[in-house]
Amino acid sequence: MIVGCHQIMSVSTGSALVILIALLGANLPFLNQRLFAIFRIDHPIKPLRWRLMEMVATYFGVGLLAFLVESFIGDVFIQGWEFYVTTVSLFAVFAFPGFAYRYLSCRRHLM
Repeated sequence: MIVGCHQIMSVSTGSALVILIALLGANLPFLNQRLFAIFRIDHPIKPLRWRLMEMVATYFGVGLLAFLVESFIGDVFIQGWEFYVTTVSLFAVFAFPGFAYRYLSCRRHLM
């Protein structure tokens, strides 16, 4: 059997890749003091509103990646508002470890 280029990535591999990148992307704003982990900022501590702005941008970036992975695997499914509410909630849950480390840790005065 000849394997086409569309069959290299399976659905489970693509899903695991998107979930892993979403987990890393949701925590990235809380684990560094740079804007989008690239640009230096003038403030000694990055404000929460900038971290939330980074989370929103990362959410859309991961969504674009998921769309590309889905289109690479096969047909793209049309999603309703329920899908987006669920994925925003899941992204917020993914961001909790970074948020807890940054704002709820007892050692936060050392950062």
